[in-house]
Amino acid sequence: MNVVLAGAHGFGRWHLQNIRRLGLRLAGVCDLVPLEDADGDLDGVPQSSDLDWLLRRTGAEVTIIATPIHTHADLARTALARGSHVLLEKPPVRTVEEFESLSDAVAESGLTCQVAFQSLGSHAVSAVARLVADGAVGQVRGISVTGTWSREPGYYERAAWAGRREAGDGALTNPFAHGIATALCLAGSERLGEVAEVEAELFRAHPIDADDTSSLRVRTTGGTVITVAVTLCAERESDPYVRVHGDRGRITLWYTRDEVRVGEGPVVSYGRDDLLENLVSGGQPLVPLARTGAFTQVMAAILTDRDPLPIPSVLVGERRVVQGVDELVASSADRLALFSEIGPPWEAR
Repeated sequence: MNVVLAGAHGFGRWHLQNIRRLGLRLAGVCDLVPLEDADGDLDGVPQSSDLDWLLRRTGAEVTIIATPIHTHADLARTALARGSHVLLEKPPVRTVEEFESLSDAVAESGLTCQVAFQSLGSHAVSAVARLVADGAVGQVRGISVTGTWSREPGYYERAAWAGRREAGDGALTNPFAHGIATALCLAGSERLGEVAEVEAELFRAHPIDADDTSSLRVRTTGGTVITVAVTLCAERESDPYVRVHGDRGRITLWYTRDEVRVGEGPVVSYGRDDLLENLVSGGQPLVPLARTGAFTQVMAAILTDRDPLPIPSVLVGERRVVQGVDELVASSADRLALFSEIGPPWEAR
């Protein structure tokens, strides 16, 4: 099967490796900066910044789009119009209008647009859903998403769009997007229209216009409360997780590791399905665009909320580490609360 890759640098390199692993044929590379052929893998493979031209030349059956978020909608529509199935990196689009336009293009083409929320291909997610349905933790009180990562200033120098709010490159909408999508899945609210309310509290320690430390509360139309507390300025990094809070216990899902723990019991590991492999198999897509409608509602609400507020410099150390942020994030998750309901350390400054 012929595959064109749009966006070959950064995370696109992982897609190059995956194409080789699956034994697919790389038919073309679309990027503004040509990819160097250090290993001879690109011998005879056409490269161009014009995706439409590449697809007309190659007739590729599948297009992988791993470009900046604000380019996704146009490139995906181009691929679908040329008869190519699409694997679209997360987040799929920035606005509900873009989502609806792309959904129309998918319907008209009869092709598949699979969104690369890899965590939704994890067997651990379905295992947690079964545990909840079986009453393992009783009545669900809420779902929390927690993430404490650290990004040095160079992270925001990697590209012109890095850390740009307009491009959708905030902590909530890019690095921790998997956590939000996974929580919406466990809440049974993934479709457009299934989010009733979004409250966001956005902050930044880096000199960017997007958020790097934030909390979020989502109320679904089904009545589930989801809270999110994340930072890219952590004192100590740890793996992000989604936690289901019940009246008789908790289930923790480390979604990057595919590991699950009920209460204080043993940690159980699961496998996951590769989303490109699933797409080229011709079977039912695991993460069709329609499953990301609710996520798009959340993303659109974040991007139209007030600009992130700066964290006082007195709390920001070397490498943009924020004092006390790890404890704040953990407390937010435990209490299903926004930062303002706990009292972040910068409020006292």
